[in-house]
Amino acid sequence: MDALMGAYKPAQISCNRFLCHLKRLYGVKKAGYSGTLDPFARGNVIVGFGSYTRLFPFITKTPKVYEATLWLGAESLSLDTENIVSVSVLNAFSQSQILEVLASLRGEITYTPPIYSAKKIQGKRAYALARAGAEVKLKQVKMQVFDLELLCYNHPYISFRICVSEGAYVRSVGAMIAERLGACGVLSSLERLSEGRVSSKSGEHRFIDPLEVLDYPILTDTTALIRENLWLGRKFVIENQKAGVYIANFEDFFSIIEILEEGSVKYLLNRMHKNVNFIKKS
Repeated sequence: MDALMGAYKPAQISCNRFLCHLKRLYGVKKAGYSGTLDPFARGNVIVGFGSYTRLFPFITKTPKVYEATLWLGAESLSLDTENIVSVSVLNAFSQSQILEVLASLRGEITYTPPIYSAKKIQGKRAYALARAGAEVKLKQVKMQVFDLELLCYNHPYISFRICVSEGAYVRSVGAMIAERLGACGVLSSLERLSEGRVSSKSGEHRFIDPLEVLDYPILTDTTALIRENLWLGRKFVIENQKAGVYIANFEDFFSIIEILEEGSVKYLLNRMHKNVNFIKKS
């Protein structure tokens, strides 16, 4: 079974456990997901069955859109509700103060990811080291905040929608919002609405046509000879075609190729079988 899916992970379950559930549900042995979603969070996860896990590097997953609620006054090592160490009562802020802080966080941000994250340190996940009591030091990284919108402020809770680049940590954004207000804070809720063109609603498992989420032009020259060359994985040349990355699309399979300046073909991902039945079921 080769298929691509946008699936909605419920809260309080790890991505690995959720994937095991999907494998049992669809009777699949090989499957993977692109982009870890924290156990306490819920929302869209891109899932690949069979050989379609090989598509992950080619799928555009930016921008990612989330909705989150920040609990002001709470303090947690993981920046969410899983490791609360203290809760303080704060005076309310004005809405203009909050809007000013949100505006200041749009654009490129340099930050330190939370120690309870999937970042790797010498081959081990940071969250595994943190839970084992080891000292965790992560390097500063950058994220792009394309948009940050206030949804509601009901003290001590700030709900916001954020649109970010791939690899961003919304928990860190929540901590920065609180810090710029002169307080501490943790996320009490986090939902991922979409990743690039892939989205899923609560409780939804939706099969996706991979050609709809691959952001490359379709090769117009798909003669029988080109099909045969791609099927057999031969070295060959495509003439009179601008250099770049293309999808060679056929009735039963597609390939992702790069046409070089001299016309020679470089295989990026060859002979991906189409699973039309599963796409129609969605």
